Amino acid sequence: MNAKVLLLLASLADPALAQGFADMGAPAAGFALPDPAHVLTFPADHGAHPAFRIEWWYLTATLTGADGTDYGAQWTLFRTALAPGEGDGWGSPQLWMGHAAVTTPTAHHVAERLARGGVGQAGVSLEQGFQAWIDDWQMQSSAGLGEDALARLTLSARGADFGYVLDLAADGPLVAQGDGGYSVKSAGGQASHYYSQPFYTATGRLDLPDGPVPVTGQAWLDREWSSQPLGADQTGWDWFSLSFQDGAKLMGFVLRDGGAGFSSGTWIDADGTPHPLEPGALRAEPLERAAVAGREVPVVWRLTLSDRGLDVTLRALNPGAWMATSVPYWEGPVRVTGSHAGRGYLEMTGY
Repeated sequence: MNAKVLLLLASLADPALAQGFADMGAPAAGFALPDPAHVLTFPADHGAHPAFRIEWWYLTATLTGADGTDYGAQWTLFRTALAPGEGDGWGSPQLWMGHAAVTTPTAHHVAERLARGGVGQAGVSLEQGFQAWIDDWQMQSSAGLGEDALARLTLSARGADFGYVLDLAADGPLVAQGDGGYSVKSAGGQASHYYSQPFYTATGRLDLPDGPVPVTGQAWLDREWSSQPLGADQTGWDWFSLSFQDGAKLMGFVLRDGGAGFSSGTWIDADGTPHPLEPGALRAEPLERAAVAGREVPVVWRLTLSDRGLDVTLRALNPGAWMATSVPYWEGPVRVTGSHAGRGYLEMTGY
């Protein structure tokens, strides 16, 4: 890994060196910017967008063992560019980072991989269906003829003390977040292109220190790319992906800026019809905090959305679900109770 990569990762890890969380509010000179006129096109938009500075393929799964124990799993591939475009071999300006995790009620297992682009160590390919990888971690399409490339996926990753293999099958459509996939992130107009596949059923196996655990459950894939998705004063976010027992789903976020913040999201009907939320419609209130990695992190939340009759409490499966990675954050499964029961995932950055 060369000095440029190390310098970049150092800037991402140290908020004092960054503009906005993980430098996502830094100026994006030379990079492409999200365009509200862009029409999501598949399978092309499943692939990488090297003209943009930041991109991710982000999958979370809420799982249950045969004995009823709850688990969570995460598989994420991040792409960050030093300059727009692609290059050959070591001339590629693309950097890749992978995060994998398994959460249990009593433990949180985390692994990270780092790679340069252009040499085959990491990337995303549409040449033979869809494939995303970093080292030996894989997100591989097994979709049939006529199916969307993300309709069926096999997912695998392994760390020092854990691993997993999951098979995913979508039973609902892709969902455009925001206005047709154009997701506004601040009152100043920062935005991203953003869509999801929130309708996966999951089956597979977790490999834990005490042995293998067969699991079933649900999974949610987020696809997002931008060049300056945050304002320079936005220091982090609280992000929620929730699946309710009646089949409806909610993606919501609050971007923190030292003031009232900026909240938005999408209500998703059971048939996949999206309903973008007006900024500020979703209210998120932290109810309880826990000491995690030297920080006070909210691990119980109240969410309300009046026009959907939503008033729910989210409780972390494991309050210690800290991602001790190059860019540290909290990520873990939650149980949902109240007006709508269900499960989901919570991500919190900038604490």
